[in-house]
Amino acid sequence: MPEEYSEFEALRNGRRVEIRALRPEDRDDFIAAVRRIGTESLYRRFFAVKREFSESEKSFFVDVDFVTHVALIAVVEEDSKPVIAGGGRYIVVKPGQAEVAFVVLDEYHGQGIGTLLMHHLVTIARRTGLRELIADVLPDNRQMLKVFEKSGLKTATRRESGSLHVTLQL
Repeated sequence: MPEEYSEFEALRNGRRVEIRALRPEDRDDFIAAVRRIGTESLYRRFFAVKREFSESEKSFFVDVDFVTHVALIAVVEEDSKPVIAGGGRYIVVKPGQAEVAFVVLDEYHGQGIGTLLMHHLVTIARRTGLRELIADVLPDNRQMLKVFEKSGLKTATRRESGSLHVTLQL
């Protein structure tokens, strides 16, 4: 069941990471993680720099149903405490298709978290019968585009008013 999803992986540097379902009790840790994200990374994720969320926005991001809205987090140990290092989600936008998005804390860029989140979201998406994932990505967000390229999925990209619209076939 997606809401109980949990897998352990190794990052590129050998560090252990848990890729697991985001749970309502992660709310405070989720907000703390957002506060640690660099300005450029926030802009690439939200197309705006947004550090504070309303209560309804917090609920939207954290209280997911794991049917039409699936969210996974990457949890690492920092000073013997679990910390959210990144997250990925998809939201079903029409039957068979979901929009996917990711964000990784700056100090964890380049360690494979985005790739791992993508892999696990694709696994869940396929199990639930989705046929494609879509994303709108800023053209300079090479890290995200690289995650999509490395996914092994058939990818189509088209330019749309300042962003790239990416379609990934499952």
